[in-house]
Amino acid sequence: MNTSVSLEDPHCPHDHSQCVSDALAAAEQVCERAGARLTALRKRVLELVWQSHRPLGAYDLLDTLAREDDRRPAPPTVYRALDFLQEHGLVHRIASLNAFIGCASPEHTHQGHFLICRNCRVAIELEQTLIHPAIAEVAQRMGFAVESETVEIAGLCAHCQEAA
Repeated sequence: MNTSVSLEDPHCPHDHSQCVSDALAAAEQVCERAGARLTALRKRVLELVWQSHRPLGAYDLLDTLAREDDRRPAPPTVYRALDFLQEHGLVHRIASLNAFIGCASPEHTHQGHFLICRNCRVAIELEQTLIHPAIAEVAQRMGFAVESETVEIAGLCAHCQEAA
């Protein structure tokens, strides 16, 4: 069963609610296969992460949750939800922004490779068919054991280049 989430050009008009519903459906399948609980809070955090194609920080999520519920959840609660989502491959952490973005292919374990617009902050997850093997080959030649891998490429997206 394919649980991929379609990631279109985030600047092109599309049914963004479909992005969110596809991500939630994929999350339910991933968690069901793993025997993990997708609690209401975890599901809501994932839904908020998928609200746009821009990475969100934990405090952005906390602010939104507080506006919805009139009670500000404790930061560890949101961090635990993000840890769960990351552990199950449903979100990626973008270290340079200290933020999280939904994973477009949660059905298989992989590392994150992103193009990140420094102007509008849109992040686009790249297919890793060439990037991962290149890193693995160089690491092997150097006798280096890769434990984790995230590639973050900063620049300007086509939309921001055109607007400049």
